[in-house]
Amino acid sequence: MTFPEGFRFGSGASGAALEGTAPAADLARWEHEGRVPADPEGAGFAASFRDDLARRAELGLADLRLTLEWARLEPAEGKRDPQAVEHLRLVLEASRDAGLQVWGCLHDGTLPGWFAHDEHGYADARSRGYFWARHVEFVAEAFGDLVHGWVPVYEPSRWALRGWIQGSRPPGRTDDAEGFASALEGAHLASVEAALRLRQDGHPVASAQWVLPLFPARAEPGSPAAAEAEAMVSVLDATLWGCWRRMLAEGTLQVPGRPPVAAPDARQAFDVIGITYRHAAAVQGDGVLLPYPQTLAPGIDGQVAWVDGLERAIAHTADAFGDRPLLVAGLGLRSTDPDGAAQYARDALAIAADAASGGIGLQGLWWNAPVDVIAASVP
Repeated sequence: MTFPEGFRFGSGASGAALEGTAPAADLARWEHEGRVPADPEGAGFAASFRDDLARRAELGLADLRLTLEWARLEPAEGKRDPQAVEHLRLVLEASRDAGLQVWGCLHDGTLPGWFAHDEHGYADARSRGYFWARHVEFVAEAFGDLVHGWVPVYEPSRWALRGWIQGSRPPGRTDDAEGFASALEGAHLASVEAALRLRQDGHPVASAQWVLPLFPARAEPGSPAAAEAEAMVSVLDATLWGCWRRMLAEGTLQVPGRPPVAAPDARQAFDVIGITYRHAAAVQGDGVLLPYPQTLAPGIDGQVAWVDGLERAIAHTADAFGDRPLLVAGLGLRSTDPDGAAQYARDALAIAADAASGGIGLQGLWWNAPVDVIAASVP
């Protein structure tokens, strides 16, 4: 496989995955309550970041998506932790010294508990316009000299789905359609608002929109169940993909079930259209998501490692945004099978090479994985 000159390989992970859950994060309460396993150190990156960064550079990676964990920088409202700020600057300086271009990510999975709980998070326009905007301004000033680019909010639709529909992340609600719609709208607006501020200093800004290929769940052809599944695919596609696409393409955000919000500046907010891909899903008429393809066995995360979905996600995005720069800002696979993971990575690289060389403006691919998996996958 051949990649065009300038194609950039990178990696990334959430702050929780790298350094463990921040004590002030919303997820920390769940750990204390035993709802999720405690993870105080993550991959141990806080102690071994120099070796980790050097290893990534040795593998030929050029970019690093690094989460600037808000809950560590501002563990209590208005009270920033100078040690956390200094530690993060050391990590950024070490990244630069290793030859890596850092894309600072402001939100990936977790938020400060005081913001998410006490101030109602992104869904509250006042909180978003004051606390979030204040944090964005601080991050731009404190770390802007050490980053190459920015990713404001990582996978906003997946974050909202897990928190308000699936209940697998804070606030842990299930089937709360109204709460989900409010959270999704707020997260999209927060991402655009941050992007507009961050790009003022000349740094490129990339989105990181989760692309979930959807298919009707298996049902008897022509049956009510089949029709209901088809209809639900349309509803979910409009919610998880369509409202974001329309916001960036037309400057209007309309989450199904909510009134439209004018966001004309969204059309110019992102220099790079970044997407992520994890897996596909089969959709039942009641909205339940099942692993897809349904003929294959799921892995340890309950999903099927279906690499063909990456090709669909790239093509779908290219069709929507024409010749705008395109980036796979996250590609993840959880597997206990090293050979299977390596084959998946090789297949993904072949798909990316075809997209980059075949007329789609794919400029890079960032992998979400520990270094040992990356080592098995880079050709």
